[in-house]
Amino acid sequence: MTPSGGGVHVVWFRRDLRVHDHAPLHQAARRGPVLPLYIVEPAVIGAADFSPRHWTGLRDALEDLRLALGRLGQPLVVRFGDAADVLERLGRAWPIAALWSHDETLTAAAAVRDGAVRAWARAAGIPWHALPQPGIVRPGAGDERRPDAWRLDLRQPLAPVPTALAPLPADADGRPIEPGALPSHAMLGLAPDDRVEIAPAGEAAALAALDDFLDHRGARYHLDAASPVTAWSGSSRLSVHLAHGTLSLRRAHQAAHARLAAVRTGGRAARGAGGGDWLHALAVFGGRIEQRCHCIQAFEDLPAIETRNWEPAYDGLREDAFDAERFAAWCAGRTGYPLVDAAMRALAGAGWLNFRMRAMLVSFAAHDLWLHWREPALHLARLFADYEPGIHYPQVQIQAGTAGRAGPRIYNPTLQARAQDPDGLFIRRWVPELEGVPDSYLHAPWLMPDPVQRRAGCVVGRDYPAP
Repeated sequence: MTPSGGGVHVVWFRRDLRVHDHAPLHQAARRGPVLPLYIVEPAVIGAADFSPRHWTGLRDALEDLRLALGRLGQPLVVRFGDAADVLERLGRAWPIAALWSHDETLTAAAAVRDGAVRAWARAAGIPWHALPQPGIVRPGAGDERRPDAWRLDLRQPLAPVPTALAPLPADADGRPIEPGALPSHAMLGLAPDDRVEIAPAGEAAALAALDDFLDHRGARYHLDAASPVTAWSGSSRLSVHLAHGTLSLRRAHQAAHARLAAVRTGGRAARGAGGGDWLHALAVFGGRIEQRCHCIQAFEDLPAIETRNWEPAYDGLREDAFDAERFAAWCAGRTGYPLVDAAMRALAGAGWLNFRMRAMLVSFAAHDLWLHWREPALHLARLFADYEPGIHYPQVQIQAGTAGRAGPRIYNPTLQARAQDPDGLFIRRWVPELEGVPDSYLHAPWLMPDPVQRRAGCVVGRDYPAP
């Protein structure tokens, strides 16, 4: 219980690892001493959708957040354990006036966690102020039927960064709070992150990436985002920052609109290098923000699609026909289809892939290999450094054809390879077995005559799988 003299305001950071546009932090700082808290939860670390690369990004973001909060006067406090137990222990030493957080779009495991925290707060008489994330409307909020609610929300002013955080008082024994170490992978029982490319994930990197995209890289966004050759630099590359919350979607939306307004009024050049068109590029980027909001809203409204078919009419269609050998080949990037294999290996090596290639991987698993979507979804979740459940599960089901919203989306992997990687740059980078294959056969190596295979040093069925 909180004594009459008040207490500390705990700001529980979750998927919002930033100080800019952080309404819970802003509101808590106005009311008293703030205890900024991140909880490393065993249930999260041990979940089927978690992997070492997720902790790499989280740890980097948490280090940056700790520095940013320290500059405000109160560094981040890190604790390990179940959330309700951690809050109970902290409350014994530092009486809690209120708990503040953003709402999360919840997986089943996170919903159980939140239920336990809600029960603890109710029993302790502590109010929990869970404020909505930008662009998402909780059922029952009153305006969920408005199709433009997400847009109106993203236009709201950014929550100001507090000018300072009052230092926490000492506990009853006169001891200051111990910030707590950020555990290493080994301390959490996680394997090392095996990626060959690891991008920074903290708030400073997020804001720099946003500025770089809107000032330089984004002029060809509408042209470059589809191809795995050009998307590495031509996409926004903001997804990992939005997933960890090191970048506010509201800030990204408003920055893009400001850039668009500057182009329209002639304050900024409308043309970019290499045929770029800022007006077109920013319009397409705005559409992607809208699509992101719609996906997460769908998961918010129907969280059961994490494990069940979106459209029940498809129940039983693939569940009993799961082929473990085909699944293993797909996971390893050894299906015999060069673009599919390059996409999977690139994702394993870097933790990121552009949207069209992600869609192709799911469609190929579901329609060509006839795999139920659930196991492929978990495998991809572990590989995506930018894993966001609210986007992941709706998109997986849409591509797998179980959403019931449109016809199945089937990508011809050979035609896609010829269209999106005509010179084979992406394929040869990630599938070195095909390095010597002539361009005319690269996208369909099984068509090579035997003498060509031997000269290329790639015998199909021996050096590279037959499809």
